[in-house]
Amino acid sequence: MTETVISLANVFKHYNQVPVVNNLSLSIERGEMFGLLGPNGAGKSTTIRMLTTLTNPSQGEISVANYDVVKQAQQVKRHIGVVLQQISVDADLTVWENMEYHGRLHHIPDADRSKRIDRYLEYVELIDRSTDMVKTLSGGMKRRLQIARALLHEPEILFLDEPTVGLDPQTRRRLWEIIRNLKTQGMTILLTTHYMEEAEFLCDRVGIMDAGQLIETGTPQDLRHKYGLALVITQKSDQKMDYQFFPTLEQATAHLDAQPDKRGMMVRDSHLEDIFVELTGRQLD
Repeated sequence: MTETVISLANVFKHYNQVPVVNNLSLSIERGEMFGLLGPNGAGKSTTIRMLTTLTNPSQGEISVANYDVVKQAQQVKRHIGVVLQQISVDADLTVWENMEYHGRLHHIPDADRSKRIDRYLEYVELIDRSTDMVKTLSGGMKRRLQIARALLHEPEILFLDEPTVGLDPQTRRRLWEIIRNLKTQGMTILLTTHYMEEAEFLCDRVGIMDAGQLIETGTPQDLRHKYGLALVITQKSDQKMDYQFFPTLEQATAHLDAQPDKRGMMVRDSHLEDIFVELTGRQLD
């Protein structure tokens, strides 16, 4: 039997009377990895900030781990780990000192704290850098340290706000493996990302936001079946391409074969990014 551990019901967030999040309703089940996708300004980060008690909704109800994020913020904080897209580890402390400080903030007992620090630094492959100053680490190592720190108090829910932004492809894929392994251990994860390939690789379900609203949800494969498994792409000009969805690759190929002039046309499988562009009218920034 499924259990909802993250719930948003008719949530609004206004800044200067402008709705940044506009009537958002969403449920995420225990053990699910959910990807929240959308262009800059869609409301993804604001949604994460509300879910993690950093800002209150203007209207609506939000519960995380069965606690109200406004009325029971302290209980929520005990059950969540958060990795924001900004690097938030202290560059003037060592790797170990960053973990130690976080462990003390969460009142992890002395006898257990050192063991956990070792365990999670080992998990993100930073145990051999534990005495190094954070300022000497690469961007990918700092991101891995943020994940280790977020796991130290052993939360049941993890929020990842664009965790791989700005990283090279090899480092990004190493982080994917770390994140996916957390999912196999039963952790509930909400991920925002600008990378469609990342969402397809990691997420059980995705939600597409635009202008503060959730405009589509589903598994990546279900969305491909809904909008079309194949595309005919036609180059209209140097800057413009036309995308036409078809239910199957065979139907797309038959359409192409029927054209008297096939110049500038090609057929391929559809991807999640194609559906994103179809729904939002623009590519990710």
